[in-house]
Amino acid sequence: MEQTEIKEIIDLIKREVVPAIGCTEPIAVALCAARATELLGQQPESLNVQLSANILKNAMGVGIPGTGMIGLPIAIALGSLIGKSEYGLQVLKECSNEAVTYGKAMIDEGLIKISLKDNITEKLYIEIRAEAAGHTATAIIAAMHTNFVYLEHDGKVILDKRTASASQEDCSHDVKLSMRKVFEFATTAPLDDIRFILESARLNKAAAEESFKGNFGHGLGKVMRGSLELDIMGDSVLAQMLSYTSAACDARMGGAMVPVMSNSGSGNQGIAATLPVVVFAEKRGKSEEELIRALTLSHLTAIYIKQSLGRLSALCGCVVASTGSSCGITLLMGGNYEQITFAVKNMIANLTGMICDGAKPSCAMKLSSGVSTSLMSAMLAMEGKCVSSVEGIIDDDVDLCIRNLTLIGTKGMENTDRLVLDIMTSK
Repeated sequence: MEQTEIKEIIDLIKREVVPAIGCTEPIAVALCAARATELLGQQPESLNVQLSANILKNAMGVGIPGTGMIGLPIAIALGSLIGKSEYGLQVLKECSNEAVTYGKAMIDEGLIKISLKDNITEKLYIEIRAEAAGHTATAIIAAMHTNFVYLEHDGKVILDKRTASASQEDCSHDVKLSMRKVFEFATTAPLDDIRFILESARLNKAAAEESFKGNFGHGLGKVMRGSLELDIMGDSVLAQMLSYTSAACDARMGGAMVPVMSNSGSGNQGIAATLPVVVFAEKRGKSEEELIRALTLSHLTAIYIKQSLGRLSALCGCVVASTGSSCGITLLMGGNYEQITFAVKNMIANLTGMICDGAKPSCAMKLSSGVSTSLMSAMLAMEGKCVSSVEGIIDDDVDLCIRNLTLIGTKGMENTDRLVLDIMTSK
């Protein structure tokens, strides 16, 4: 590969694989509230929040770090009270008990109004108008979780990028990937240039281990380490892959104040792309270089699939991230490019159609489904077996397989997305 292309891909990974505290949708809303408050220059007397349906769906049932509460109102309140936009997706890392108390008071006083934004096609859209003492400020995020496209204070426009399309704003599309290019980069890039990917292993493993010590979400990861479960499932490589991945998700969805390494704007995707690969490598005695290259392959595969799927969709992100981890595991097993394409096809044949019904503690169960399928797909691939092109949506060309997956996740599941939101908001 040309040096310029290697640099472009490294920059892409560094943009897409970043630390985040809490679920990225409510955290992005908190980030927008923080920026609107900064523009206003004083604590808002009211916050009018308008969101796309997908943001609302992914923020309704998830724990907000450091609060013991779920949902958007407390995230918005804290964003305005203690949030600093310079922290990005770690905007609430300075949360305190005092701030939570003030945040609850803001909610009780009815200072926060949340509604769906009408007549927008963008799936990731956050608009917040803050008001106080006759002054106003507006901040808008679109296309990406930290991408401000509009800033205004008292009628004076400070930034306006709203005319740009979502694809133009999403710089992940600047680098044109293919499965062959993803594989070539992961297996040949200078090791020191991609060593930074080990930080995903450190952060996400630490999140899992913190979860084992506490009680977060449904505690699926911790349950899997219990005596009865160990007696039933054993302490196999798969059992540990499942427990670590689930535990990190438990902590994140349960509101633990711990950072995880996200992928393409999703902490759960970052967890699912990281921990199965890390646990497999450790249990099988793989070298640091083998782990670095497998993690790079996993994360970059997820980024590649998300380029055509989009940030938010009706298709569960664990399908995407687990496809990446299956590729990483196949590489750790000694797989070549053809066997890695087999793993991708096996994953797409199995998990396509799993719906996203919002970010919530039970996401840990979906991640577990993805992890078990990722190992099964890798094992089949190493035996030279994969779902053929006469079966379902699978194509001989692996890149077309991925396009088929993302086409179903975007156009094919549009009505599913609307129906899911209708069900969630009518309960």
